[in-house]
Amino acid sequence: MANRPKSPMPISERAKQFLPFAAVKGLPEALAKKEKVSELKVEMTEALAMRLDEKLKCIQKGDRVTVTYYHTDAYVKLTGAVDHIDPIFRTIQIDDTMIEIDDLLDLDLMNE
Repeated sequence: MANRPKSPMPISERAKQFLPFAAVKGLPEALAKKEKVSELKVEMTEALAMRLDEKLKCIQKGDRVTVTYYHTDAYVKLTGAVDHIDPIFRTIQIDDTMIEIDDLLDLDLMNE
């Protein structure tokens, strides 16, 4: 029986040839982003705007609230303490998150 010639490549290196690889860099991330379904922003009715305005008048700095607001392309629910309300720039800050009042869909004062 003849001796087989030694492989020029170690077995551990040969295995790497068969590992999966991304043919197009960033393709999985791009596909995941495309699969995400965007929500359309709800058109604020006058009645809804008035109800939200009344709720905003009742909250003060330090109150715990839960807000539903439009962020990027979906609605997000956030619960936290009100740090600041700016009626001129129409923003509300809850913990570290600054939210435009025009993006609010709902606001609830938490009972403590």
